[in-house]
Amino acid sequence: MDINSLSAIITGGGSGLGEATARALHARGASIGILDLEGSNGADVASSLGGVFVPADVTSDEQVTKAIADAAAAHGGIHILINCAGIASAERTVSRDGPASLEGFSRTVNINLIGTFNTIRVAAAEMVKNDPTEDGERGVIINTASVAAFEGQVGQAAYSASKGGVVGMTLPIARDLARDGVRNNTIAPGLFLTAMLMGLPEEAREALANVTPFPTRLGKPEEYAQLACSIIENPMINGETIRLDGALRLAPR
Repeated sequence: MDINSLSAIITGGGSGLGEATARALHARGASIGILDLEGSNGADVASSLGGVFVPADVTSDEQVTKAIADAAAAHGGIHILINCAGIASAERTVSRDGPASLEGFSRTVNINLIGTFNTIRVAAAEMVKNDPTEDGERGVIINTASVAAFEGQVGQAAYSASKGGVVGMTLPIARDLARDGVRNNTIAPGLFLTAMLMGLPEEAREALANVTPFPTRLGKPEEYAQLACSIIENPMINGETIRLDGALRLAPR
């Protein structure tokens, strides 16, 4: 799809990968809707792009339904959904304190996996209303997994399960939506320079960067955004999970 003049919603668009993607889409002529938590930087990002901020918790049926309806009303429909909202977690299955918290495991899966499906299902219902392009396209969805979906490290059972679930539903959702001309793909980033890693000491960041074969550095959010734009523009990329990791394969720890 030609990004120019399309309408996009970016979840978690108030920072990191989501913000970078929102800015890249805006630079290519898209109208931007930022879906993020109330109190996030989402309102400021949306304002700077002439877009709309639609606050919502991705795990809430009611909030997501309202947010996407509001964004669609503001921009005359929804053509692109980028799912960047999520959390990271780390807890061993059994530690010195006993078994891992079931509440913590459930929260991670609820936000990263169920929250992703929640926004997909609601946004896709808006996309199928769009007039098709010459190729028959009505919309594009891009989700965010992680290389931890494939090589989860010590303490990443919940995080890996949630991101593995995103990978696992990529193809069936693409097949579900194929008849309506809506594509669904997933990006699985490696180690990227987001707020979570920026909070680490410089020495720790350098150590992480050194485990990536090439380029031997942390990924830039703009590189995620670049791939997202390429996926949108290439109609043959569908039902695919693309690793964006500089040939990184995570060690156990």
